[in-house]
Order: sequence, then C-alpha cells, then structure tokens
Amino acid sequence: MKNLILIRHAKSSWEAPLKDFDRPLMKRGILDAHDVSVTISKYLPKTYIIWSSTAARASETALIFAQNISYPIESIIYKDDLYTFDDRQLEKVIKSCDNSFESVILFGHNEAITNFVNKFGDVFIENVPTSGFVSLQFDAKSWDDISKGKTNKVIFPKDLK
Repeated sequence: MKNLILIRHAKSSWEAPLKDFDRPLMKRGILDAHDVSVTISKYLPKTYIIWSSTAARASETALIFAQNISYPIESIIYKDDLYTFDDRQLEKVIKSCDNSFESVILFGHNEAITNFVNKFGDVFIENVPTSGFVSLQFDAKSWDDISKGKTNKVIFPKDLK
C-alpha cells in the first residue's frame, strides 16, 4: 500500500509586487493552515515523509503543518519540481518517490492538485481549496505503479468553521 496526502498551499497574498514564486501567506491563510493541521492527526499514517514545493507559500504552509503535527522541520524535503500547476508533472514527481517510503505528505499548487486527485482518487472534487487536505490510498507496492486509488479523507477549511 502507498499513501499520499496532498495539501494545497494556504491562501497567499497578492498585495506586494512579487514574483508568483515569492508570494507569502496572508493572515487568513496562516489561520486556515493552523485549523486544518491541528485537525488531521488521526488521519495521518504512522510514518511518512513531507515533500514541499520550494515556492514561499507552499513552504510556509509545510512549516505550519510540520510544527502542528510534531514533524521535524529540518526533515522537510523541498523540491523545485513541485512548483507546478500541471498534474502530469506532479504525477511524474510522485511516481519518482523511493519505494522504501510507504507514505508521503505533499504540499503543492492548483490546478495540479485538483486534477491529480480527480484522476487518481475515487471521489470527484470540483476544487481543492487553499489549505485543503486530501488523503489517497493506492493498492500498489511501487510508487511508479500507482493508478486509480481510494480517496480516504478530505478536509477543507470551510468544513472546520
């Protein structure tokens, strides 16, 4: 079995004249990330690795989640190729995961996340919102062999209000 948790970065700010890659989280995003991250503990596998896009908003979201689920922040693996909006690129990165890892928590971006969960999960999700959490399970021994899986849990910030 392979377990994949996809988390879309928290709400980011458009206020400063920055490149898309450098946009930070806004206050609402920080609050939503805290709300979701303190709720997910019972839905996490026993062991896992965390991968994050190197974009500011994704890495800041990963840090908030890591702190709230007691994951060592120095163990977060930052990957430039997770800064993508293309589900085919996201799939390629996920399928490259070392098979010694059964579970991955991944922080990334839309449209890639929504399209990926709809292609690989068994529940249609119109849009994974910022700070959205989607847990998928695959009956596969190898990450490269993942195909249609089961959507185990979906948690969106609006569900916690």
